[in-house]
Amino acid sequence: MRWDNEIREKAVALRKRGFMYQEIRNELGLEIPKTTMYLWFKEIVLSKQAQKVIDAKLSASLANARQKSIDSKLNTRQRKQEERIKINESLTDELDSLAVQKITLATLYLGEGSKNERGSLVFANSNPGIIALFLRLLRSCFELDESKFRCTLQLRADQDAEKLSEMWKEITSIPSSQFYKTRIDPRSIGKPSQKPEYKGVCRIDYISHDLLCELLAIGTILTRARSSAG
Repeated sequence: MRWDNEIREKAVALRKRGFMYQEIRNELGLEIPKTTMYLWFKEIVLSKQAQKVIDAKLSASLANARQKSIDSKLNTRQRKQEERIKINESLTDELDSLAVQKITLATLYLGEGSKNERGSLVFANSNPGIIALFLRLLRSCFELDESKFRCTLQLRADQDAEKLSEMWKEITSIPSSQFYKTRIDPRSIGKPSQKPEYKGVCRIDYISHDLLCELLAIGTILTRARSSAG
């Protein structure tokens, strides 16, 4: 298709103002091929201001494309993860079994609990869901003396200690009187957090040497069974 000089002159004028190819098409209401516009514009010497405008638009376009790619991959991962959850969610029915509860509890403790056989078991994690699961299983598997619980929060310097304390008290159902003084990581002072979802680390102590030994014993049984199976 041949384009008349008037259209070409309008397109060139827009280009000299820093318009991108698609912006020129939109402005003129015409679907001018990219190759045609390239031939029209190849001899143009753009002003510094026009080139600056075009460079800024190119940078923004690339950043937008990268973000769309990231969002697309994230959505795909989330969708696949939701599918996996749906496939396996019936496994929670197995937690009605005391044996499965103890195995799950001991496995959690093997991964995140203290193995020092002192006077109490110690379990710490930054994931509220894991802390809630640990306590739910512990309370379900054993008759506990709730007064033996102690809780310590380890936070960053830029976090709202009071607000997070209230959150963890609600999650753990441990009263304020059994919370030790919040610890602040000195390495975080003057360094803003890059993870707004981070809620600090919650450390749970339960003062019972016998209960600690029982969890470690179950853990030993599980690891021995694994070794035998291998």
